[in-house]
Amino acid sequence: MSSGRSHEPVAFSKVWNLPNILTYGRIAAVPLVAGLLMWGGNGARWLALAIYIVAAITDFLDGYLARLWQQQSALGRMLDPIADKVLVSVVLLVLSADGILFGGHIWAAIIILAREVLVSGLREFLGELQVSVPVTQIAKWKTTVQLIAIGFLIAGPAGDQIVPVVTRLGIIGLWVAAALTLYTGYDYFRAGIRHVVD
Repeated sequence: MSSGRSHEPVAFSKVWNLPNILTYGRIAAVPLVAGLLMWGGNGARWLALAIYIVAAITDFLDGYLARLWQQQSALGRMLDPIADKVLVSVVLLVLSADGILFGGHIWAAIIILAREVLVSGLREFLGELQVSVPVTQIAKWKTTVQLIAIGFLIAGPAGDQIVPVVTRLGIIGLWVAAALTLYTGYDYFRAGIRHVVD
């Protein structure tokens, strides 16, 4: 009985430490941002952008704090990439439905979403083989450009009333992110393909 109680605080800290709480918050932000964008109106867009910016900042903070305070956990490693992908995927889908992404520009979103699914599948397969594919510097740049571009697109028409090129800059940034996505996706598959073939 006593040994079971002694492990309880450790288990609790692995679930409810600050890095994990930040990750939970990022997941909770997804329906808020999506709902505000679907609600419509400039005020809703600015509020959605504010929540999105906070969520994007936690993407950096949770991993940094986990390493700094040595609070890394299997739960955090699992949820962190899921939170990132859900946030990006849902917002891109809503922006496409909203008409901010239109015509051929939707292909930029398709490229990004397809890559996320394919790389996630590859990582899951390689994980079963206990093979790790490290995140490259270019992949980190891709994530940064992608997050900034989506922020511009969330501002969209509301931002255009202040600076007329906000939506255009967001679309350009998304295409840059899509190009980096293709490169990093190829890089991941090149690194993992020999294990898949074996």
